[in-house]
Amino acid sequence: MEASVHTCKATPADAGIISRIIERSIRVGCVQDHRNNLRTVANWTHNKTTDHILPWFTDRRLYLNIGLLQDKPVGVAMAASSGKVAFCYVLPEWFRRGVGQALVRDLEGWLIEQGLRHSRLNSTRTGEAFYRRLGYQAYAQAFAVAGLYAIPMHKALPEV
Repeated sequence: MEASVHTCKATPADAGIISRIIERSIRVGCVQDHRNNLRTVANWTHNKTTDHILPWFTDRRLYLNIGLLQDKPVGVAMAASSGKVAFCYVLPEWFRRGVGQALVRDLEGWLIEQGLRHSRLNSTRTGEAFYRRLGYQAYAQAFAVAGLYAIPMHKALPEV
């Protein structure tokens, strides 16, 4: 039986592992999006270093969480009080084990606590089916940004 996923609010002490999870998820798990184009990978990861992540913890408009499986940090996600899910990254070796779902559900809970009724995000090709399974739907035409294909998606959040 698979161990259950646990999510918790991230802390500044987690910044290094957050950076490593994001970078590995992008480099290994998102090949469909960047197609091993080094420039695209560099553009996508350049602002995901520990130094870039640390200020996120002092911005009260952001909520950053960590997903733990077997007591190991294996995923990270972030949302903004505007209703936008900024990202959800999971280490590729832990894909399809409920980590991403737990992270996004936790973000959605936080958004509901902020009084929001809708969530939105820009998905990559890699994440599109995942977000669709969570109830997100495309609402606008996809667009290119920094060498990537972005799909605008949204979801109505349940009422409290």
